[in-house]
Amino acid sequence: MIALTDYLYSGDTVLKILQKYIADLREDAKKTHNEIDLVHCNFLLQIEELLEHNDFLTAQSQKIREFYKYMVAEYPYLSFTFKGRIKSLIRAEEKFNGYIVEYIYDHYMKNGNYPSEADLKNRLNCFRDLIAYRIVVSMPRCHLERIEDRETEEIRHLYEIANVLPQFLEERGFTAEPAGGVKESTSELLSEAARLYYRDYITNASPNGYRSLHITFFDNIAKCYMEMQLRTKEMDDIAEIGPANHLGYEKKQEYERARRDAIPEGACIYFDEAYERGMKLQQLELSKLDVNMFAAMDNSLINDGCGLYRGRLILPYEHLSRFQNDLID
Repeated sequence: MIALTDYLYSGDTVLKILQKYIADLREDAKKTHNEIDLVHCNFLLQIEELLEHNDFLTAQSQKIREFYKYMVAEYPYLSFTFKGRIKSLIRAEEKFNGYIVEYIYDHYMKNGNYPSEADLKNRLNCFRDLIAYRIVVSMPRCHLERIEDRETEEIRHLYEIANVLPQFLEERGFTAEPAGGVKESTSELLSEAARLYYRDYITNASPNGYRSLHITFFDNIAKCYMEMQLRTKEMDDIAEIGPANHLGYEKKQEYERARRDAIPEGACIYFDEAYERGMKLQQLELSKLDVNMFAAMDNSLINDGCGLYRGRLILPYEHLSRFQNDLID
């Protein structure tokens, strides 16, 4: 079985590792007639293209910057940040194999049999967040008569921005993707026109406190999907350094993707391979990897300048409130 972990000790760049992995995985998939590994190769090719071609990322980020400039003019009293990233190779590989493990396991527990190749392929055609952008807004305290009004004001502004975003980007070559009723918003602040597109984790908050608005766009120029998340500063703190932080989320995913008690080894080759690849990734000691432009002291203290682990930052913009002393009506 071909696995990403076989290539992480070579001293190569991330791009070279990815190219070797794809070539060997495809050759093995053709020999073994493994249709899911061929889908896997196509998934990895998307990441390779993102890492190779900076032109469309530059063009895309400039269009996102136009919305940033719109917000600067429209909300000069707000503080906000725009960030963008490409999902890292390790996280993407974990997610792909994790989807296989979860889908086969859940299907077996529900139906007592394994999903068809066609069903599994369809399940794996759901990656929309290889590129993701985040907008985080904050109302400076100096603009409020009462500090207890901050959350209400920030959420009001967040939904107002969310209402404008789909049409703004559609005029610049993007197509908003319907959310299909997933986490459908019940907020009266979200317009009927925009409601179709958002997954609302604010009115549908997770048990760990995660709150955010998510929307997916298809970039008609670059021919790829991207996700945008909209949050207040408090929501972002909970997601990044609070009870909903990504480390806890990853631990939950690790547990879910480590399940195999009900499925005997050898019963489903697709499950076996995805499970083994996932376990190898979970057991990585990042400090021992030899990847060009990557160094780690341990699994927490990491300098991932190549985007191997946490993700490659492609868009950092920050706007600080221009009016430090005026109350906002």
